[in-house]
Amino acid sequence: MRIALVLTLAALSQTASAQAGNEWPAWGGDLAATKYSTLTDINRGNVAQLAKVWEWATGETPNTDPRTRPGNFQATPLMIGDTLYLSTSYNRVVALDANTGHELWSYDPKAYAAGQPPNGTGFVHRGVATWTDGKQRRIFMNSRWRLIALDAATGTPIREFGDTGVVDLTRELGRNGKPVNKLHYTQTSPPVVWRNLVIVGNGVADKLIYPNDPPGDVQAFDVKSGKRAWSFSPVPRSDRDDGAETWRDNSWKTTGHTNVWAPFSVDERRGLVYLPVSTPSNDWYGGARKGNNLYAESIVCLDARNGHRVWYFQTVHHGLWDYDLPAAPVLGTVNVDGGRRDIVAVPAKTGFLFVFDRTNGKPIWPIQERSVPASDVPGETAAQSQPFPSLPAPFARQGFSFNDLIDFTPEIKARALETIKDYRAGPLFTPPSVGGTIVLPGAIGGAGWGGGAFDPLSGTIFIKATNQPALYKIIQPVRSDSLNADYTADLSAQGLRVVIPSSDTSQRVPPLPIIKPPYGTLVAIDLNTGATKWSVTLGDTPGIRNHPLLKNLNLPPVGVAGAPGPIVTAGGLIFVSGGGSTLYGIDSQTGATLWSADLGQNAYAVPMTYRTKAGKQFVVIATGAATGAKLVAFAAAR
Repeated sequence: MRIALVLTLAALSQTASAQAGNEWPAWGGDLAATKYSTLTDINRGNVAQLAKVWEWATGETPNTDPRTRPGNFQATPLMIGDTLYLSTSYNRVVALDANTGHELWSYDPKAYAAGQPPNGTGFVHRGVATWTDGKQRRIFMNSRWRLIALDAATGTPIREFGDTGVVDLTRELGRNGKPVNKLHYTQTSPPVVWRNLVIVGNGVADKLIYPNDPPGDVQAFDVKSGKRAWSFSPVPRSDRDDGAETWRDNSWKTTGHTNVWAPFSVDERRGLVYLPVSTPSNDWYGGARKGNNLYAESIVCLDARNGHRVWYFQTVHHGLWDYDLPAAPVLGTVNVDGGRRDIVAVPAKTGFLFVFDRTNGKPIWPIQERSVPASDVPGETAAQSQPFPSLPAPFARQGFSFNDLIDFTPEIKARALETIKDYRAGPLFTPPSVGGTIVLPGAIGGAGWGGGAFDPLSGTIFIKATNQPALYKIIQPVRSDSLNADYTADLSAQGLRVVIPSSDTSQRVPPLPIIKPPYGTLVAIDLNTGATKWSVTLGDTPGIRNHPLLKNLNLPPVGVAGAPGPIVTAGGLIFVSGGGSTLYGIDSQTGATLWSADLGQNAYAVPMTYRTKAGKQFVVIATGAATGAKLVAFAAAR
C-alpha cells in the first residue's frame, strides 16, 4: 500500500510538473523572470512551419468624455489551464480560450473615467498576476491607483478583498500631512504574487516635478483580505533611516518618484524580492536632491515576508540621465570558476549588465568606481564617480562622438555635423547641460522594460538593446502645480534628428536619425564566464532604410529601437519583435533568424508560449494600439 501511495504521489507530481511546463503562469514565464519555456514541440527543425492560427481584437477606441486614448497593446498574457489572462491598454482584464482566442469574460475597471494618465504614452498595461489555494483562483490587476482582485472563473470582483474587490494603493502614502494626488499615480507593469502576498510598485510620470510628488513605495497586500502587510520606501522617511545621509539638506522629505515601475522578480524558495528602482524627481536636475540618493537607480533585495532590506547595489549615483533600472532582474544558476552560483542579472538602461550573488549581493565580477565628468548647471553637483562592471562588456553603445554620426552620404554627414555643432557630447555619464548634451544610451536605454531571457541549459542571457541617443537640454521651466522646479530638461528637444531640406519645396523630406545603425540589436551573454557570445542586428526600420535619400543604397535591415525583449525556449529558439512589425524566431546558439512573420503593425510587447491540453504549442504576441490592437497566435501548420 505504501509503495502504491508513493508511486501515485510521484505520478501526480510528474503530471503537475509537466502541466506547469506547458503553462506561462507569470508575466516573465516564472517568478524568476527568466522568460524561459521548457517546450520543444516548436524547435529549430520545424519553426519554419509556424503560421498564424487565430487573433483577438481588443476593440478599444478613444473616449471623448473624458478625452482619453488607449496606447500600445503591451500585454504578455498568462496561460493557466488552457485559459489566457491578460490586460488591455485601457486596463481591462480579459480571459480567452487558449486554443481559439475566443473571449470567455472581460472586466472593465473604467480606468479611463479619471481621464488620461500623465505619462505621455496613453493608456498602457503589461499584464496581470494570479494566485490560487487549489480551490479558487484570483487574478490581480493594478490599474492606476487601484489594486483589483477578480475571480478567475467569472471575472467578477472578490468582494471580501479590500473594499468590495478594490484596494486604494495611495491610501497610506501621503507625506507631510498631504495626500497623494491619485491622478498622478499610475501602473504599467503587473503585480507579483508570492505565497499569500500580492506585491506592487507604481509609476509616476517623469514630467511631474513638484515638492511631495508621489513617492515610489513598494507595497505588499494579503491576497485574501487586501490588508496591507508591509511597505518599503526607496526614499528615507526619517533622518534615522539607512541612506538618509545620501539625501543632503533633508531632501528626502519632499523628493518623490524613485519608484519601481518596471516588472520585478522573486526567488520563490528563499522568499527574496528583487526591485529595479528608478530615478528620483527630477530626472535630469538634482540641485534639489544633492547626494548619491539611495536607493534610487539601485537593485534592492527585500525579504518578501516583511519588506526588510537584505542587500542593495546602486547602479547610478545621483541620477541625471533618466537611467532607471527598467527591467525585471533575472534569476539563474550558473557555473563560475568551477562552482555553482545562484545569481541575479540586472539589465540597465546604461547598457551594462550587473551580475550579483543573489543571496548577499556580492558582484560575480569586480565593479569599479571610475571618475566621470562634472556638471556646470547652476546649483547642480554631479557624482564624481560611477560604477563600471569589469564583466560582462556593455551590450549597447555608450557615449556619443563624431564617429557615431550617420554618414551614408557626404551631404547627410555634413547635415549631421551641422545639427550637433552647438551641443556637448562625450562618454557615458556626461551630464546634461544648459547648451544641451547628447547622451547615449537615451531614455529608452540600453535595455528596456522587456529585459532579458535566460536559458538555464546554457547559462546564457539574451538582451534586446536599443541604440538611440537623446538630447538633454536644461531649461528654467514655467512653473505650475505639476512642474515646480528651478531647472529641468526640455523634453520637446529630446529627439535629435537630421533634417534634410528638399529641392522641391512642395515635398518634405523626412528627417533621419542622428546616429548610424544598427538601432536595435540582440545580444547573447554567457553568464558562466561573462563573455559575449554573439550580437546581431535585430529588426528593421523601413522608414529609414527606404528613405528617399537612402533607397538607392540597398541597405540591409538597420535594426529597430524599442523596449520589448525576448523569450527563449528549450527548443533552441528566441522569439522577439524588439518593438517592430515582425516577429522573429532566432537560433539561440548562433543568432541566425530561422523564421519571421510580418505582423502588419508594430508589436510593442514581449511574446509568450504555451501548450494546450490538446498537445499544440502556440506562440502569442500583442500587436498594435488603440482601435487596431490585436493578440496574434501562431502554431505549426498541419
